[in-house]
Amino acid sequence: MKPLRVLVLVHPDLMPPESSKGFSDQEINNWKTEYDVVSTLRKAGHDVKPLGVADELKPIRDEVETWKPDVVVTLLEEFHGEAIYDQNVVSFLELMRVPYTGCNPRGLMLARGKDLSKTLVHYHRIPVPAFVVFPMRRKVRRPARLALPLIVKSLNEDGSYGISQASVVDTDEKLAERVNFIHERIGTPAIVEQYIEGREIYVGVVGNDRLRVLPVWELTFGNMAEGDWPIATEKVKHDPHYQERRKILHGPAKDLSPDLVARIQNTAKRIYKTLELDGYARIDFRLSADGTPYFLEANPNPEIAASEEFAAAARHVGITYPDLLQRILTLGMQRAAGRVSAA
Repeated sequence: MKPLRVLVLVHPDLMPPESSKGFSDQEINNWKTEYDVVSTLRKAGHDVKPLGVADELKPIRDEVETWKPDVVVTLLEEFHGEAIYDQNVVSFLELMRVPYTGCNPRGLMLARGKDLSKTLVHYHRIPVPAFVVFPMRRKVRRPARLALPLIVKSLNEDGSYGISQASVVDTDEKLAERVNFIHERIGTPAIVEQYIEGREIYVGVVGNDRLRVLPVWELTFGNMAEGDWPIATEKVKHDPHYQERRKILHGPAKDLSPDLVARIQNTAKRIYKTLELDGYARIDFRLSADGTPYFLEANPNPEIAASEEFAAAARHVGITYPDLLQRILTLGMQRAAGRVSAA
């Protein structure tokens, strides 16, 4: 591909430096995706301009009209401090007729609401944990169909935001306390799911119409404290020192039969299509002891730092990190070209 003008949208607090030298592991961890994407695309010969976006669309419009990027890379996970608003930024790019990477607005909307995505997927006879949603300021009363233990999450935040060991509850008192925590501290409705004892499984999917399913990947909990639940908490996801101390690792899922691997990958592809995702996404499962992959959530535009699960799974099948980013750019431009030709 010829060199492109690439505009990269990032949160202002995550603007990547020119070099990572002199920064602590935790500081690097905060903006590693932004740094890896910008530096890798530059090394590939592209003209790359990061743009901090927090609560104004005008800077995006100004750059599109004056700099005229060939494609926009969207690394935003929120707008105006709201996670659900990232779909509106992508809608704005569509209205401006500029190619962008990652998922379309409809797919972002369908995947963002964990209740909606589970309902749609369950309709297609894909196993999901039993769940209930507790809206804001609504009394917490556990339905009889939900047996303890349960796990309590924000309805629409991602990145394990708001998830800790206290998220798994084994009494009605703890359930009410944790739902209130989500309402008051996270500021969203709470989704309460049946806790599935099993393995934490991820499957990456790349593509618009023709899909490439990446290897089945697993998050393992090597040295958890006694009594801790093996779940992907905020610390597990984002604290390098905690990861090292507790031997939190990710890698190819082991000891799975070829039939089970095929079943999980095919299920991931079905979910991707059901939720109308495109670009790239990661589908999260909990694999129970009897070999049932329960759908947990879909993550369009997942973290794509070179060290994270998505890029590592791609590398495992020979897709280098620069090649992965190039594919993501190409998919964004192909989608835009298809819409223009259809019009």
